[in-house]
Amino acid sequence: MSEKCVVSVVVPVYNEEDSLPHLCPRLLETLDGMDRPYEVIFVNDGSRDSSLRLLLECRETNRGKVRVIDFNGNFGQHMAIMAGFDHARGDIIVTLDADLQNPPEEIPRLVAEIDKGHDVVGTVRQNRRDPWFRKAASRMVNSITNRITGLKLNDYGCMLRAYRRDVVDIVNRSFESTVFIPALAQKFALNPVEIPVAHSERVHGTSKYSIFRLIRLNFDLMTGFSLFPLQAVTMIGLAVSALSFAFAVFLMLRRLIVGPEAEGVFTLLNINFFLMGITMSCVGITGEYIGRIYQEVRKRPRYVIRREWDDD
Repeated sequence: MSEKCVVSVVVPVYNEEDSLPHLCPRLLETLDGMDRPYEVIFVNDGSRDSSLRLLLECRETNRGKVRVIDFNGNFGQHMAIMAGFDHARGDIIVTLDADLQNPPEEIPRLVAEIDKGHDVVGTVRQNRRDPWFRKAASRMVNSITNRITGLKLNDYGCMLRAYRRDVVDIVNRSFESTVFIPALAQKFALNPVEIPVAHSERVHGTSKYSIFRLIRLNFDLMTGFSLFPLQAVTMIGLAVSALSFAFAVFLMLRRLIVGPEAEGVFTLLNINFFLMGITMSCVGITGEYIGRIYQEVRKRPRYVIRREWDDD
């Protein structure tokens, strides 16, 4: 690439053979219209379909503009973006999903916000084309996560975002084994902004995030950016202990005043199961943090590149 790259677009790809033939021309046409030197970095995250072949075809017809990184397995969307960050040359780095639900035509608007002096440009999907229960769950999770982490993001699930080079450099120096890039970048941003963007119905393929994976991702997000869940366990334990002591005093006084009587077996069972539920929840939350420590101390590579197709 003879000119200095100004804009790098990182696109993680996992089994997107249906959308790639439509994404590549739309994305490149949009970037050509910006009249800035650019590069597109596709990261194939262990796809089992023909995604890699389609990416190499796109690169072959757009040499000098398209680079392809191929993982030797599936390491996850955020690790694919991290690989793109590690290899990006641009002063402005944009992330985009390959499913076309976020139109690539929105990219110039994000770059314009960076030009205004913002270091992170987040996006909020307008008129989301998702099932109602998914949208409701997203709003609830966004609200809870903001309260727990202290961050202020209105749409954690939208990966159409732009970052200035200095923020990406800081993210690249964060060697956590489990990362959530929008939240991590927001933590380091000095002048972030969010803008509304269009959201399209998914036409090609299916979502790669099941309900279980979304729950798992949000657990990682909350435990990775706040100690509040762990502190809440301590507060719950103290509250239950205080209530138990007060209840014991009540039972003792009742026995002294009313006298011996048949105990409420079902009431005691109900209280027992309630306390067991609290105990199991507390152990689970503590286990989440222990699990994160276990992942960190293993020091396994966050991703492994099988091959990279660069400008040559």
